Amino acid sequence: MILMRLIRLLKLPSSWVHLVLLIALSLLFINIGIDHFVNPDFYRSIMPAYLPMHTEAIYISGFFEILGGVAILFPKLRSMAGWGLVLLLIVVFPVNIHMAVNPDLFPDIPLSFLYIRLALQFIIIYWTYFTTRLQQLDGLQRLK
Repeated sequence: MILMRLIRLLKLPSSWVHLVLLIALSLLFINIGIDHFVNPDFYRSIMPAYLPMHTEAIYISGFFEILGGVAILFPKLRSMAGWGLVLLLIVVFPVNIHMAVNPDLFPDIPLSFLYIRLALQFIIIYWTYFTTRLQQLDGLQRLK
């Protein structure tokens, strides 16, 4: 009952599949964002030396991951938040590339995982783009 009220209040997608994709995406970004504040040393260790302000970048990206993860739950913010999260994923992609081309710097992480991470980044970008457009897609379906 409470869940249904929340779904109507937030104007979440009408399809359960779309709803699950949106909530899972929100939780993913919120959790990763929180992890930036809980485990900043890990994120500092994976930052390429050529990037400036490591600590600041970690906290700023964590803040925007949390903000975006919350904002995609609100229909008026969903599209803008989706674009912001896609942009953030693109901006942090060089860190994943750095890890994949310098596996000797990360001996505790299997090489296969470093490459899987690169592919996952594209999947998460698509997931974010698609999921934050569902409101528009639902509207188009109703017009047909």
